[in-house]
Amino acid sequence: MTDRETTRVWRARKRHDQIDAVLVREGARCELRFLLNRRLLLSQPCTSDAEARASADARLRELQRAGWNPHW
Repeated sequence: MTDRETTRVWRARKRHDQIDAVLVREGARCELRFLLNRRLLLSQPCTSDAEARASADARLRELQRAGWNPHW
């Protein structure tokens, strides 16, 4: 049995939709997932938490330019 830790990095909203950036750690593995309305949209493996958070922040800036608003 492996321990899985899930942390939401941010949430963005536009109209009635939401996108969440979620960091999933399982043992030594680290994965960044983007969920659109709680459904998996994209996932990418990361070598560290810092890399995952930098990637999530870059994606949030792209979304903000497209009219999405950060929301916790």
